[in-house]
Amino acid sequence: MRGGAVTTGSLLERESSLGVILMLPGALLLMVFMAYPFFLGIWLSLTDSGIGRVGRFIGLQNFVDLLSDTIFHQTARNTLIYALVTVPFKCALGLGLALVLNNRMRFSNPVRAAVMMPWIVPTALSTLGWFMIFDPVFSPISWLFKQLGLIKANINFLGDPKLAISSVSLVNIWRGVPFFGIIILAGLQAVPAELQEAAAIDGAGVWHRFLHVTVPHIKGVVLIASLLSIIWTFADFQLIYVLTKGGPANQTHIFGTYAYQIGLSATEIGMGAAIALYMFPILSMFAVILLVYLRREE
Repeated sequence: MRGGAVTTGSLLERESSLGVILMLPGALLLMVFMAYPFFLGIWLSLTDSGIGRVGRFIGLQNFVDLLSDTIFHQTARNTLIYALVTVPFKCALGLGLALVLNNRMRFSNPVRAAVMMPWIVPTALSTLGWFMIFDPVFSPISWLFKQLGLIKANINFLGDPKLAISSVSLVNIWRGVPFFGIIILAGLQAVPAELQEAAAIDGAGVWHRFLHVTVPHIKGVVLIASLLSIIWTFADFQLIYVLTKGGPANQTHIFGTYAYQIGLSATEIGMGAAIALYMFPILSMFAVILLVYLRREE
């Protein structure tokens, strides 16, 4: 018993062993709630499984079939447009928001809390508000434009193929800007004040101080936030589903909504899993590029 107690005590005194022990509960949760669904999704994508029936192994046939699916081609284009257009806007507007919030002002803490509301409120709930704003009959935007004499008939934001993708992108930007703003604000507050003062003493103006002092310090934060935003935007589901369900005419389908339609509505679980997994290599490529760039900068 004494020997066992000594062994346990010495084990806990080792930092490496103690670290592994403390990580075990978190690693177990990750295995149960993340790793298992991920590998199960890979297995389902290699079968012709459907709701109510056990599928047989068909290899990469689902992935091959999707290459000739015109709706899947449209979905891939929509997803790339949806992500690669909204993320730069969210980043730029979030940077501007962070610069404003970084200034000393009255009631700064309540203002920062209020700014986070679009991000904190559940996506489905806030999107319902936008669904009412885009309503083809009662839209306040259409009413305002009609009062100003800019239009004669209400605008069908979500029913027009050209306006639908722009409308859902606008909502995604609105919801994502606070995330960038708060993350970049944390980076701004970590910039040493001594460097700013030294640059000012050397005669650097506001723009030069921002470009040569601030930007190098917040670059890593901005890139990591952009990577997370790209991943979340690619995997978005609630916002699109509440607003358009992928319509009109599949013009707003992204990987998540199309996978749901095929996997659950059409009961083709295997094909739906294959659609969702097409995101993985694209997101992996973005992650590798950004992380390699960050490593080189260090």
